[in-house]
Amino acid sequence: MNTSLAVKDLSHCYGKRSVLSSISFSVQEGEFFIIIGPNGSGKTTLVKTISGAIRPQKGQLEIFGRPIRSYSGKALARNVAVVPQMPPADVPFTVAEVVLMGRSPHLNLLEIEKRRDLELAQRAMSFTNVEHLAGRRFDQLSAGERQRAFIARAICQQPRIIVLDEPTAPLDLAHQVHVMDLLERLRSEEKITIIMVSHDLNLAGFYADRLLLLKDGGVVSLGKPDEVLTFQTLEQAYGCVLLVDENPVKKVPRVTLVPNSILQAGFKPKRT
Repeated sequence: MNTSLAVKDLSHCYGKRSVLSSISFSVQEGEFFIIIGPNGSGKTTLVKTISGAIRPQKGQLEIFGRPIRSYSGKALARNVAVVPQMPPADVPFTVAEVVLMGRSPHLNLLEIEKRRDLELAQRAMSFTNVEHLAGRRFDQLSAGERQRAFIARAICQQPRIIVLDEPTAPLDLAHQVHVMDLLERLRSEEKITIIMVSHDLNLAGFYADRLLLLKDGGVVSLGKPDEVLTFQTLEQAYGCVLLVDENPVKKVPRVTLVPNSILQAGFKPKRT
């Protein structure tokens, strides 16, 4: 299996404040890789660095064996697509026009989209189930519809990696599952590498091939869900009491927060 992303001793500071400290890991081609961790752990800065929005200050970051600095903006966009946490609501274009913007890295300046580009946009909208919204203005969509349309735009870009920053955060439960199932289909059917940030430990554990747990800009744990989602590791990272047992639907860890009021009432989590 080929390596999509290799991060070696990556560090980054904002002024004197260190937000990433000597982080190293790799992501394999076609892997569903999810980054978790408490607020302020460096997740968003890491994602911005992977996507090329921030230049690495120290360390190395390679995309398919090449240093990220060796890519032009267009060349990087042909390999890596980015889906933000909350796509802007005030976009004055139709869904079809937004999705077609994904073809920009493949077109020359002022070049008009060709039939092939239109076909790819149509296919992307069909894949994400927004085809019926093609003529709707983007600012008339719900949060879930906007998120799916932005994923369609990323697919239309024909990247080898899609990077997502908390794509399920603004969504209800049904839309969360829809988006995660959609990403899983991209990984399994299109062989696209998925790298995403999530605050939802149970969604992360259910869908991820591997997890990266960050705290204070450093790596706490890296591995399969059952290796990372242990009460010892999570309590170290989050600083609260958690119960970890087996998900009844799939043999992966299930994480339950234990409120202080329950602990004060005498509840003692089972430790195995």
